[in-house]
Amino acid sequence: MTTIQVTNPATGEIIHTLTRSEEAEVVEKVDRAKEAYTSWKKLSAHERSALLMKWAAMIRTNRQELGELITLENGKPLAEALGEVDYAVSYIDWYAEEAKRVYGRTVPAHVQNKRIVVTKEPIGVVAAITPWNFPAAMMTRKAAPALAAGCTFIVKPAEETPLTTIRLIELAHKAGIPEDAVQYVLGDAPMVGDVFTSHPAIRKITFTGSTPIGKLLMQKCADTVKHATMELGGHAPIIVAEDANLDLAVQQTVMAKFRNAGQTCVSPNRLIVHENVVEAFTEKLVERVRKLKMGNGLEADVDLGPIINKKGFDKIKQQIEEATSKGAEVLCGNQYDFDDEKGYYFVEPTVLTNVDLSSQIMHEETFGPVIPITTFESFDEAIQIANDTPYGLATYFFTESYKTGLYFSENLQYGIVGWNDGAPSGAHIPFGGMKESGIGREGGVEGIEPYLETKYISIGL
Repeated sequence: MTTIQVTNPATGEIIHTLTRSEEAEVVEKVDRAKEAYTSWKKLSAHERSALLMKWAAMIRTNRQELGELITLENGKPLAEALGEVDYAVSYIDWYAEEAKRVYGRTVPAHVQNKRIVVTKEPIGVVAAITPWNFPAAMMTRKAAPALAAGCTFIVKPAEETPLTTIRLIELAHKAGIPEDAVQYVLGDAPMVGDVFTSHPAIRKITFTGSTPIGKLLMQKCADTVKHATMELGGHAPIIVAEDANLDLAVQQTVMAKFRNAGQTCVSPNRLIVHENVVEAFTEKLVERVRKLKMGNGLEADVDLGPIINKKGFDKIKQQIEEATSKGAEVLCGNQYDFDDEKGYYFVEPTVLTNVDLSSQIMHEETFGPVIPITTFESFDEAIQIANDTPYGLATYFFTESYKTGLYFSENLQYGIVGWNDGAPSGAHIPFGGMKESGIGREGGVEGIEPYLETKYISIGL
C-alpha cells in the first residue's frame, strides 16, 4: 500500500497521511454504490430532500472546522475558506428543493386509443473527480444534484486536498445519507479514472479539471457510452470600455483575479483596456494591488495565500519571464517567497503592462496572481482578442452603456458573462462553458438534468 501525504502549502508541513486506495477497493466501492442505488432511488423526493437538508445543517454546525481544514490543505485565506463552505452549502440547499421539482409530463396522443407519459428517472451510479482549488464547493456542486435526483455518488478528490471531501462525506453519513450512497476513493488518478470510465455500473462521469484530462476521460467513456459533464479549463478576459466606471472595474477585477491567489477556473487572465483609459485604470489597479497582503491563510488580514505546488509556481514564473522577454513591463509584484526543500511557494500579486499578444500568458491559463494588460481601440478588436482562444468558460466586461453591454454579451463566446460583475456565480444559476471549456452545466434548474434519464411511456387503451 502507498500513502498520500497532505501538506499545508503555506508551510510545507505534513498535516495528514492517508492510505491510497488499491484498484480492488475502488471496484468494490463502485459495486456497493450500485447495490445502494436500488434502495436510494426508491426513496421519495421528499425523503431525499429532507436528508440533504440535514446534511446542510451538519455542515453549517461545523462551518469553522471545515473552513480551517480548507485553509490548511489548500492555502486560501480563512475568510475565503469560510465563504467557500457557505457556497458549498448553498448547492445542497438548492438541490434539496429541486429534488421535489423533477417533473414529468403528459403529451396529447396522436390517436384516440393511446395515452403518452414522459417521466424522469435517476441516471444511476455517478462518479465524480474534483479539483483541489475548491475542495468543498466542487464536491457539493456535483453530489447534491446527483443525490437529489436519486443517484448514488462516488468521488475521487484531488490528492492535494482530500481532507475536506472526507469530512463532508462523514457529515453526510451522520445526517443519515446511507454510507454506500455517497463514498470517496483516494486511489492513483489514472487507475481511478480507468475504473470510473470502464465499470458498467457507472452511468455518468462528472469532472472539473484541465481540458486535456477532460478529453481523455471523454474518450474512455465512449466504450460504455457514459454520460459526461465536463467543467474544464478557462482563459477569462476582462474588457474595460472607455465609459466604464473605473473604480468599480478595479474593485471587481482585484476581487475576481486574486481570489484563491488566482487559482480559479474563472479567474481573469487577460485585461483588455481601452487605450484612452488604460493609464488611469492601470494607476488605480496598481495602487489597489500593492495593498494586498500575501501570507499564511490562517493569519489575520491575509488577502492571498500560496501557490498549491511547485508545478504551478514554475508555470507562473515562466509565463512572467516569457512576457517580459517580449517587452512587457512589470508595474508591481514579480517577487517570490519559496523553499523547494520545505515545499512552499508564494508569488506576489503582479501586474504586467504592454503585454505582447503573442505571449504565452495571453493564450494559456495562468492559475496564479498575475494580471497582463493589453489595449484596444474598437469594440470589434476587443472582442477578437477576447475570443481568440479555444476556451469559453467566463468573461467579464465593464461599461455604463446598455448598447455596448448588449453588443459584448451577444458576441463574446463564453458560457458565463459578468457585466459590471466580477462574481457571477451562485447555486441557482447555470455554470459552464463553451468550446473546449466543457460540456453541460452545473447549478440552477439545469444542474439536475444531467443526472436524469427521460423515459417515454406509450399506453394503448
